[in-house]
Amino acid sequence: MIEFCVALATFLAAHLIPASRGLRARLILLMGRTAYLTVYSILSLILLGWLIMAAQRTDTVWLWDPAPWQWHVPFIVMPVAAFLFVAGLLSANPLSISLRGGSEPGPITAITRHPVLWAFLLWAAAHIPPNGTAVALLLFGAMALFSLLGFILLDVKACKRLGPERWRELAVGTSVLPFAALLSGRARWRSLRPLFVPALIAAALYAWFVLQGHALLIGVDPLAGLTALG
Repeated sequence: MIEFCVALATFLAAHLIPASRGLRARLILLMGRTAYLTVYSILSLILLGWLIMAAQRTDTVWLWDPAPWQWHVPFIVMPVAAFLFVAGLLSANPLSISLRGGSEPGPITAITRHPVLWAFLLWAAAHIPPNGTAVALLLFGAMALFSLLGFILLDVKACKRLGPERWRELAVGTSVLPFAALLSGRARWRSLRPLFVPALIAAALYAWFVLQGHALLIGVDPLAGLTALG
Protein backbone atom coordinates (compact mmCIF):
# COMPACT_ATOMS: atom_id res chain seq x y z
CA MET A 1 0.00 0.00 0.00
CA ILE A 2 2.93 2.38 0.66
CA GLU A 3 4.21 2.10 -2.91
CA PHE A 4 0.70 2.69 -4.24
CA CYS A 5 0.21 5.80 -2.10
CA VAL A 6 3.59 7.18 -3.22
CA ALA A 7 2.81 6.45 -6.87
CA LEU A 8 -0.63 8.07 -6.58
CA ALA A 9 0.81 11.15 -4.86
CA THR A 10 3.56 11.44 -7.51
CA PHE A 11 1.06 11.12 -10.34
CA LEU A 12 -1.20 13.79 -8.89
CA ALA A 13 1.74 16.10 -8.11
CA ALA A 14 3.03 15.75 -11.67
CA HIS A 15 -0.30 17.09 -12.88
CA LEU A 16 -0.82 19.75 -10.24
CA ILE A 17 2.63 21.35 -10.18
CA PRO A 18 2.70 22.23 -13.92
CA ALA A 19 -0.76 23.75 -13.43
CA SER A 20 1.14 26.78 -12.17
CA ARG A 21 0.76 29.26 -15.01
CA GLY A 22 4.25 30.71 -14.57
CA LEU A 23 6.03 27.36 -14.45
CA ARG A 24 4.15 26.01 -17.45
CA ALA A 25 4.82 29.18 -19.45
CA ARG A 26 8.56 28.97 -18.72
CA LEU A 27 8.69 25.31 -19.74
CA ILE A 28 6.83 25.99 -22.98
CA LEU A 29 9.11 28.93 -23.72
CA LEU A 30 12.15 26.75 -23.10
CA MET A 31 10.98 23.60 -24.93
CA GLY A 32 8.26 24.76 -27.31
CA ARG A 33 4.57 23.87 -26.92
CA THR A 34 4.64 20.64 -28.93
CA ALA A 35 7.81 19.32 -27.26
CA TYR A 36 6.51 20.26 -23.81
CA LEU A 37 3.17 18.51 -24.34
CA THR A 38 4.87 15.47 -25.86
CA VAL A 39 7.28 15.07 -22.94
CA TYR A 40 4.50 15.78 -20.47
CA SER A 41 2.24 13.17 -22.07
CA ILE A 42 5.00 10.54 -22.04
CA LEU A 43 5.80 11.31 -18.40
CA SER A 44 2.12 11.05 -17.52
CA LEU A 45 1.85 7.65 -19.20
CA ILE A 46 4.97 6.39 -17.40
CA LEU A 47 3.64 7.54 -14.03
CA LEU A 48 0.25 6.07 -14.84
CA GLY A 49 1.90 2.75 -15.65
CA TRP A 50 3.79 2.81 -12.35
CA LEU A 51 0.57 3.64 -10.52
CA ILE A 52 -1.27 0.71 -12.09
CA MET A 53 1.60 -1.69 -11.38
CA ALA A 54 1.77 -0.51 -7.77
CA ALA A 55 -1.96 -1.07 -7.46
CA GLN A 56 -1.55 -4.62 -8.74
CA ARG A 57 1.11 -5.34 -6.12
CA THR A 58 -1.08 -4.07 -3.28
CA ASP A 59 -2.95 -6.54 -1.05
CA THR A 60 -6.38 -7.41 -2.44
CA VAL A 61 -9.46 -6.41 -0.46
CA TRP A 62 -12.66 -7.22 -2.35
CA LEU A 63 -15.59 -4.83 -2.06
CA TRP A 64 -17.96 -6.67 -4.42
CA ASP A 65 -18.03 -9.97 -6.27
CA PRO A 66 -17.19 -10.17 -10.00
CA ALA A 67 -20.13 -10.41 -12.39
CA PRO A 68 -20.24 -10.88 -16.20
CA TRP A 69 -21.90 -7.50 -16.88
CA GLN A 70 -19.04 -5.66 -15.19
CA TRP A 71 -16.54 -6.76 -17.83
CA HIS A 72 -18.77 -5.51 -20.65
CA VAL A 73 -18.65 -1.92 -19.37
CA PRO A 74 -15.06 -1.11 -20.46
CA PHE A 75 -15.53 -2.95 -23.77
CA ILE A 76 -18.44 -0.62 -24.54
CA VAL A 77 -16.96 2.60 -23.16
CA MET A 78 -13.29 2.38 -24.12
CA PRO A 79 -13.72 2.77 -27.91
CA VAL A 80 -15.32 6.16 -27.19
CA ALA A 81 -12.54 7.05 -24.77
CA ALA A 82 -9.88 6.03 -27.32
CA PHE A 83 -11.48 8.22 -29.97
CA LEU A 84 -11.69 11.25 -27.69
CA PHE A 85 -8.08 10.74 -26.58
CA VAL A 86 -6.64 10.44 -30.11
CA ALA A 87 -8.80 13.15 -31.66
CA GLY A 88 -8.20 15.42 -28.69
CA LEU A 89 -4.43 15.17 -28.95
CA LEU A 90 -4.35 15.51 -32.75
CA SER A 91 -6.78 18.44 -33.05
CA ALA A 92 -5.74 22.01 -32.36
CA ASN A 93 -7.39 23.20 -29.16
CA PRO A 94 -6.33 26.44 -27.45
CA LEU A 95 -9.05 25.81 -24.87
CA SER A 96 -7.71 22.51 -23.54
CA ILE A 97 -5.09 19.76 -23.89
CA SER A 98 -3.65 19.14 -27.36
CA LEU A 99 -0.38 18.22 -29.03
CA ARG A 100 -1.08 20.67 -31.85
CA GLY A 101 -0.72 24.40 -31.71
CA GLY A 102 -3.22 26.75 -33.26
CA SER A 103 -5.31 29.74 -32.36
CA GLU A 104 -8.61 28.20 -33.50
CA PRO A 105 -10.32 25.14 -32.01
CA GLY A 106 -10.17 21.98 -34.12
CA PRO A 107 -13.14 19.80 -35.12
CA ILE A 108 -13.15 17.68 -31.95
CA THR A 109 -14.22 20.72 -29.93
CA ALA A 110 -17.60 20.58 -31.64
CA ILE A 111 -18.17 17.41 -29.59
CA THR A 112 -16.60 18.61 -26.36
CA ARG A 113 -14.20 21.32 -25.23
CA HIS A 114 -12.11 18.86 -23.19
CA PRO A 115 -11.87 15.58 -25.16
CA VAL A 116 -8.70 14.30 -23.48
CA LEU A 117 -10.13 14.86 -20.01
CA TRP A 118 -13.32 13.08 -21.03
CA ALA A 119 -11.20 10.18 -22.31
CA PHE A 120 -9.53 9.82 -18.91
CA LEU A 121 -12.85 10.21 -17.09
CA LEU A 122 -14.49 7.49 -19.18
CA TRP A 123 -11.42 5.25 -18.83
CA ALA A 124 -11.47 5.59 -15.05
CA ALA A 125 -15.23 5.20 -14.63
CA ALA A 126 -15.41 2.21 -16.99
CA HIS A 127 -12.72 0.33 -15.06
CA ILE A 128 -14.40 0.61 -11.66
CA PRO A 129 -17.12 -2.09 -12.16
CA PRO A 130 -14.82 -4.97 -13.21
CA ASN A 131 -12.21 -4.15 -10.54
CA GLY A 132 -14.05 -4.53 -7.27
CA THR A 133 -11.13 -4.06 -4.89
CA ALA A 134 -10.48 -1.26 -2.45
CA VAL A 135 -7.27 -0.15 -4.15
CA ALA A 136 -8.91 -0.20 -7.61
CA LEU A 137 -11.78 1.95 -6.36
CA LEU A 138 -9.27 4.37 -4.85
CA LEU A 139 -7.18 4.43 -8.04
CA PHE A 140 -9.92 4.83 -10.61
CA GLY A 141 -12.06 6.97 -8.33
CA ALA A 142 -9.17 9.40 -7.85
CA MET A 143 -8.56 9.53 -11.61
CA ALA A 144 -12.24 10.23 -12.28
CA LEU A 145 -12.40 13.01 -9.69
CA PHE A 146 -9.13 14.47 -10.98
CA SER A 147 -10.58 14.58 -14.50
CA LEU A 148 -13.73 16.31 -13.28
CA LEU A 149 -11.63 18.89 -11.47
CA GLY A 150 -9.66 19.38 -14.67
CA PHE A 151 -12.74 20.68 -16.50
CA ILE A 152 -12.83 23.66 -14.15
CA LEU A 153 -9.07 24.20 -13.91
CA LEU A 154 -8.50 24.15 -17.67
CA ASP A 155 -11.35 26.57 -18.33
CA VAL A 156 -9.96 28.97 -15.74
CA LYS A 157 -6.44 28.69 -17.16
CA ALA A 158 -7.57 29.14 -20.76
CA CYS A 159 -9.68 32.16 -19.81
CA LYS A 160 -6.71 33.80 -18.12
CA ARG A 161 -4.35 32.97 -20.99
CA LEU A 162 -6.64 34.06 -23.81
CA GLY A 163 -8.54 36.80 -22.02
CA PRO A 164 -12.27 36.63 -21.16
CA GLU A 165 -13.52 38.03 -24.47
CA ARG A 166 -11.40 35.74 -26.66
CA TRP A 167 -12.22 32.74 -24.47
CA ARG A 168 -15.96 33.37 -24.79
CA GLU A 169 -15.58 33.84 -28.53
CA LEU A 170 -13.89 30.44 -28.92
CA ALA A 171 -15.98 28.63 -26.32
CA VAL A 172 -19.33 29.61 -27.81
CA GLY A 173 -19.06 26.82 -30.39
CA THR A 174 -18.04 24.21 -27.84
CA SER A 175 -19.34 22.64 -24.65
CA VAL A 176 -17.99 20.70 -21.70
CA LEU A 177 -20.87 18.22 -21.93
CA PRO A 178 -20.33 16.09 -25.06
CA PHE A 179 -22.59 16.93 -28.02
CA ALA A 180 -24.33 19.79 -26.18
CA ALA A 181 -23.00 22.40 -28.63
CA LEU A 182 -24.02 20.27 -31.61
CA LEU A 183 -27.51 19.58 -30.30
CA SER A 184 -28.06 23.24 -29.46
CA GLY A 185 -26.93 24.36 -32.92
CA ARG A 186 -23.86 26.24 -31.69
CA ALA A 187 -21.66 23.80 -33.63
CA ARG A 188 -22.35 22.11 -36.96
CA TRP A 189 -22.37 18.36 -37.54
CA ARG A 190 -20.52 18.68 -40.84
CA SER A 191 -17.54 20.07 -38.93
CA LEU A 192 -16.93 16.51 -37.68
CA ARG A 193 -15.86 15.21 -41.11
CA PRO A 194 -12.09 15.71 -40.45
CA LEU A 195 -12.39 13.35 -37.47
CA PHE A 196 -12.58 10.30 -39.72
CA VAL A 197 -8.80 9.74 -39.66
CA PRO A 198 -8.49 10.09 -35.85
CA ALA A 199 -11.41 7.65 -35.56
CA LEU A 200 -9.52 5.07 -37.65
CA ILE A 201 -6.36 5.56 -35.57
CA ALA A 202 -8.36 5.18 -32.36
CA ALA A 203 -10.04 2.01 -33.66
CA ALA A 204 -6.67 0.48 -34.55
CA LEU A 205 -5.22 1.47 -31.18
CA TYR A 206 -8.21 0.04 -29.33
CA ALA A 207 -8.05 -3.24 -31.25
CA TRP A 208 -4.34 -3.62 -30.53
CA PHE A 209 -4.84 -2.83 -26.86
CA VAL A 210 -7.62 -5.37 -26.47
CA LEU A 211 -5.84 -8.13 -28.41
CA GLN A 212 -2.32 -7.57 -27.08
CA GLY A 213 -1.50 -4.20 -25.55
CA HIS A 214 -3.46 -4.51 -22.32
CA ALA A 215 -1.90 -7.86 -21.45
CA LEU A 216 1.56 -6.64 -22.51
CA LEU A 217 1.52 -3.31 -20.66
CA ILE A 218 -0.86 -3.93 -17.75
CA GLY A 219 -0.43 -7.68 -17.32
CA VAL A 220 -4.15 -8.48 -17.54
CA ASP A 221 -5.84 -10.00 -20.58
CA PRO A 222 -9.30 -8.40 -20.83
CA LEU A 223 -10.53 -11.06 -23.26
CA ALA A 224 -9.58 -13.83 -20.84
CA GLY A 225 -11.53 -12.12 -18.06
CA LEU A 226 -14.53 -11.62 -20.31
CA THR A 227 -14.46 -15.29 -21.38
CA ALA A 228 -14.06 -16.57 -17.82
CA LEU A 229 -17.11 -14.68 -16.57
CA GLY A 230 -19.14 -14.79 -19.77
